[in-house]
Amino acid sequence: MPTILLLIVSNLFMTTAWYWHLKGGMEKPLLAVILISWGIAFVEYCFAVPANRIGYAHGWSAGQLKIVQEAIALLIFGGFMVLVLGEPLHWRHAAAFLCLMGAVAFLFVGR
Repeated sequence: MPTILLLIVSNLFMTTAWYWHLKGGMEKPLLAVILISWGIAFVEYCFAVPANRIGYAHGWSAGQLKIVQEAIALLIFGGFMVLVLGEPLHWRHAAAFLCLMGAVAFLFVGR
């Protein structure tokens, strides 16, 4: 459970680092946006690295850690896309998430 919680927090920061400037930051100089995003991403790493170390130490494979991170990232991004960027969700987003959940299931089946 600590791995999942840390990955959720890490993805909140990484999604923000990658996409915050699309809403209200487009007039900022690109170099400033890059530097701000690096600062936000540094915080993300402070959660992602321990999440992966803890998960790996508890028997998760690197593939399992990555695919769970991707599933969490898609959930976080969906919320960010709707709540911050004001973009609607479509059936394609749900279908993509279901495909990713299938990938998660394949990597964890039999463990």
